[in-house]
Parts: sequence; structure tokens; C-alpha cells
Amino acid sequence: MHKFDPQHIERLTSEERYREIRPEGILRDAGLKEGDSIADIGCGPGFFTIPASKIAGPTGLVYAIDTQEEMLASLISKGLPPNIIPKRSGEHSFPIEDGRLDFALIAYVLHETEDKTLFLKEVKRVLRAGGALLIIDWKKIKEEKGPPVEERLTEADCTGLLEDSGFSSIKSSSLNPSHYKVSAIK
Repeated sequence: MHKFDPQHIERLTSEERYREIRPEGILRDAGLKEGDSIADIGCGPGFFTIPASKIAGPTGLVYAIDTQEEMLASLISKGLPPNIIPKRSGEHSFPIEDGRLDFALIAYVLHETEDKTLFLKEVKRVLRAGGALLIIDWKKIKEEKGPPVEERLTEADCTGLLEDSGFSSIKSSSLNPSHYKVSAIK
């Protein structure tokens, strides 16, 4: 399983990507609100972290977690508001206490994880009962951008993994021609 190469970090915060994905609208539509505690799992340079911070506001908290030091360094170099806490994590262990989060975001990360079931169980551990999960990932289609098609998950694969991990109220939909989103509740 390949991980995103930090040498191409500028692709993750390009204007084209903001126009295509619109992170603030996606997070609001998924139910993120002021005062929530959220983890952006696999936060990279902060594409979703910064908009999540604006939505959660001064009474909310955003854990920006990533396994790659380069990604966290890029995020930190932007100068962070006090409601963002950057943390380095293992792939299957997050430095967050049990049941701490109202919301977890996994954007373009699930296809990169070695043990997807173990990863999702760790996400479930850090969510409170009734906490929301949003997964955004690449459709399993061949295209010039994104990960190789053989590493991508179908929406059905993603939904099945969530069911196997004990999530409920699972809903999936197309985000755009290249990406889908799946929401679930702990």
C-alpha cells in the first residue's frame, strides 16, 4: 500500500482542489457544527483541518492527526488557531482518549491503510456514542490523478467495512466524478 508522497504536498492545497471539493460545505453538510470535537485523521497539510477549525469555532476542538511528520510540519507552518491540536499518530493508534470525539473525518486515507478493519475500530474507539464519521475517498475508476485503481475501494467495499466494524446509519453518495462520500454513526 503506498502512502501519499509529501514531496507533492502542494497538490493537496491547490486552488483547483478547493474548487473541486469545497471542504467547508462538505463538513457542514455532514453535520459538523460549532462546539464539536473532531479528528481529521490523515490531515495532511490541513485541507480539511482549517475549514473544520472555522466551523467548530473557539468552543470546538480539532485534532489534526497524521502518521507523516512532513504533513504535520506543513500544517503547523501555516500558523494554527488555538482550537487545532496537531498530533502524530500510528496507523492504527490515535493519541486521543476513548469517546472524545463528536465527529471523525477520514478523507482520502482509508484506501492507504494496511488493516482497514483495525483502522476503523480505532476510529470507533475515539468517537462518542452517536458520534459521526465521514469518509471521502477515490472512486474505483481509472484516471490520471489519484492513487492506482487497484488500490481504490468501491463505495460498497467502504460500506461493508463500516458494517463489519459496527457502524450504523451508513449512507453513501457521489461527491463528484472522481470521489464519493460515506457517512456513518457510532
